[in-house]
Amino acid sequence: MNVPQTKSELLLAIDKNFNKLISYLNVIPPELTSDNSMDGHSKGTEMSIHDLVSYLIGWNTLVVKWITYDEKGLPVDFPETGFKWNELGLLAQKFYSDYRELNYRALMTELESVKDHIVKLIDERTDDDLYGKPWYTKWTMGRMISFNTSSPYANANANGRLRKWAKNNNISLK
Repeated sequence: MNVPQTKSELLLAIDKNFNKLISYLNVIPPELTSDNSMDGHSKGTEMSIHDLVSYLIGWNTLVVKWITYDEKGLPVDFPETGFKWNELGLLAQKFYSDYRELNYRALMTELESVKDHIVKLIDERTDDDLYGKPWYTKWTMGRMISFNTSSPYANANANGRLRKWAKNNNISLK
């Protein structure tokens, strides 16, 4: 799928990519979701399915925070307060820790909930709000949302890692 350029394309990309990701995540036996046997977000590390879902929740939660702060006229710390763009591995570790106590079912519910919140925030905005002007450096709000929702749902961040992990564990994701 091409990079979304409009509100409707963004909503479609989120829906399509999220549904495919969820279909994969739903076939994974819950007892395997805590095994650190998947390539991690930092080079040379390993993580679990639970960590991957925590990572996605973390980024989606940041998107909600960014939009909410911006809406209130508050300064937005990109990517997150206390983290720089060259510290994303540390930020990933924070996300794993933030959601460590949730069981897999609760984690999946949280992922769906935060995705739904983002969709609501997008619905409340116009194409011009989302794509009419730069929001963070050269990137529009719509592009920043896409970078942290539909793109990681579909790319090697999630689906690619899941497919490789499933193949190594003889699990069919279909």
